[in-house]
Amino acid sequence: MAGHEVDVVVVGGGGMGSAAAWRLAGRGADVVLLERFEPGHVRGASHGASRIFRVSYGEPVYIRLAQEAHGLWRELEAESGVPLLTVTGSVNHGRTPDLDVLADAVEAAGVPGQWLAAEEAAERWPGLRYEGKVFFHPASGRLHADHAVAALQERAAALGAVVRHRTPVVSITVKGDDAVDVHTGDDVYHARRVVVAAGAWTEKLLGGLMTLPPLRVTQEQPAHFTPLRADDAWPSFAHHRDGEFGVYGLATPGEGIKIGFHGIGPVVDPDERDFRPEPRQLETLRDYAREWLPGVDPDAYTPISCTYTTTPTSDFALDRVGPIVVAAGFSGHGFKFVPAVGRVLADLALTGERPDARFRLPAF
Repeated sequence: MAGHEVDVVVVGGGGMGSAAAWRLAGRGADVVLLERFEPGHVRGASHGASRIFRVSYGEPVYIRLAQEAHGLWRELEAESGVPLLTVTGSVNHGRTPDLDVLADAVEAAGVPGQWLAAEEAAERWPGLRYEGKVFFHPASGRLHADHAVAALQERAAALGAVVRHRTPVVSITVKGDDAVDVHTGDDVYHARRVVVAAGAWTEKLLGGLMTLPPLRVTQEQPAHFTPLRADDAWPSFAHHRDGEFGVYGLATPGEGIKIGFHGIGPVVDPDERDFRPEPRQLETLRDYAREWLPGVDPDAYTPISCTYTTTPTSDFALDRVGPIVVAAGFSGHGFKFVPAVGRVLADLALTGERPDARFRLPAF
């Protein structure tokens, strides 16, 4: 089989793979992006109308990456003409010292937030009830995931990348440090590098080729709840609860208030998902809405389904082994970083420059 000669094959057309294709094509590489499903599919982790954007992390490396991503989101908006990032501010609340760590970290990074009394927060955002301390960070908001992925692919194609949907990769064969074959069902691509950003399918593609961190694939089950007042403003929000799973939420225009538990869904095989909400978890989510979200109707909701692929530390795996660049383990908090991760992956593929040690495979 003669196949196709290219510089880089990107496997996976979600946010991370699409961003890698955009950055690689922008740097003059001959790129092919292969996505196994149709455009806009709902089987992975990059679909839907809303994802939280924030720079409010307790770890400086994530603050820096989010700041870089913010500039690149605006660059992508300017190039594509598509609005993607809406700034709403974010509220973190709870009885945990994690909030102090977060507040100190963003202040040290020069992007401080502010502490609010619970009464003041309730006056500004009456749709939420608050527990313990309340920390507001104004430079946060939401991203439109579907529009972002489409814009990344459109811009990558405009810069010369070939984007192919409905093209599953069945195997990868390493031929040398600068040679790798990527096999689809009836074709093969000969490349110097392959970037694998396959989400829940990472272990299936790369498990026999490199030592990956343990990757726990779960089906997460948030829901959109109907707001009681259409004119209420909603920040993105996170409820930190010591000894219990955290809760996140944000407004999704036209769909409701998205609320979810973070990373507690059932373990699944991505090829065997049923997409149906687990009844007890859904009922617990409705109970949470009834207690903590006076601005929504807990009996009017639409369940959602997506995957998390989580590492033991919730840190990302961004590294290169021979000709294979891996992007995996975004652990339910990766989408905000998409364009910055695309830059990291382009660096790994083209120059071998490795990111912060926190993201390298030996760290796991």
